Amino acid sequence: MRNHTNSGPFTCWVVMGVSGCGKSDVGRRLASHLGATYVEGDDDHPAANLAKMAAGHPLNDADRQGWLLVLQERILDAQERGEALVLSCSALKRRYRDLLRAADPALIFVHLDGDAALISARLQARGDHFMPPTLLDSQLRDLEPLADDENGMRLDIRRTPGQLISDVMQWMAVKNK
Repeated sequence: MRNHTNSGPFTCWVVMGVSGCGKSDVGRRLASHLGATYVEGDDDHPAANLAKMAAGHPLNDADRQGWLLVLQERILDAQERGEALVLSCSALKRRYRDLLRAADPALIFVHLDGDAALISARLQARGDHFMPPTLLDSQLRDLEPLADDENGMRLDIRRTPGQLISDVMQWMAVKNK
């Protein structure tokens, strides 16, 4: 049975998008707003993945497979405990999202989407991240936007984080009617 916390009938969320779109900030804020546990998906990357990205090499599907399985396990654990969870994860491809969704068919995706120039500027402004701005193009090539048949919403990152959280809450209110 699913836990009905103040996040409504949905307990697990993935805030997704390319690096620099604001996943971590929006994910933390959403988790706080929902009274959910927040998990930074990047923290579960194996050292080899971090080193590969830091060296300017994009990850491939094989690199991501083990990482996604760890994240899937986090979702399963939250389900078993009846806890609300917000996970930040790029979830660039539909098959990656399907793998995460296998842990919770009701998983909700919040796709933070925006103009490549804006995202690039954000990446250039942050200097303390393992992901170099040069990998943005590879992520944009891999990105398969959230499809209409996937449970979730696509949000414009030109809006402030507070506005984005408000957008999520409005979407949830409509969805729960």
